Amino acid sequence: MKRLFAFPNPVNDAAARTVALGVVAMSLMALVGGVRWIMVPLTYGFVARVLSGPTLSPLGQFATRVAGPRLRAWRREVAGPPKRFAQGIGAVLTIATCTLWLTAGWSVARWLLVPLIGAASLEGALGYCVGCAIFGQLVRVGLVPESVCAECGDLRQRFAAAGFPARHED
Repeated sequence: MKRLFAFPNPVNDAAARTVALGVVAMSLMALVGGVRWIMVPLTYGFVARVLSGPTLSPLGQFATRVAGPRLRAWRREVAGPPKRFAQGIGAVLTIATCTLWLTAGWSVARWLLVPLIGAASLEGALGYCVGCAIFGQLVRVGLVPESVCAECGDLRQRFAAAGFPARHED
């Protein structure tokens, strides 16, 4: 029986990219369209995905059950811990946005959506996970134990598979 509060490992990258595109759409509705109430389900979705992967997230369920299986070109398995970390960053940004909205007003709060839209756009459109890259750096410098994700200390292979050129370090 699947545990309710377990995050999947590995993760279907097509599903992760679908979630990211949903986040872009919802965030743009809030930022550009002024649909402020969408912040409530957006924030809930991030918190739910951090706690349980797609299990308690409507967007996560759509991505894993409907869209992800149909996007064969994006289908590949990727490590779960960095994806959970990326969802955590999204949760922090959306919680901060909601908190600022309630305390300082929407005109201040909405600008926290800009980095969220940027990161989610890179993930959704190009398969480049900013949170995963940060997680990999945290593993490399020892702030996250390598035992959490052995493959995460060197993400070059994953990014090469996604079509990003290797960066040469001198």
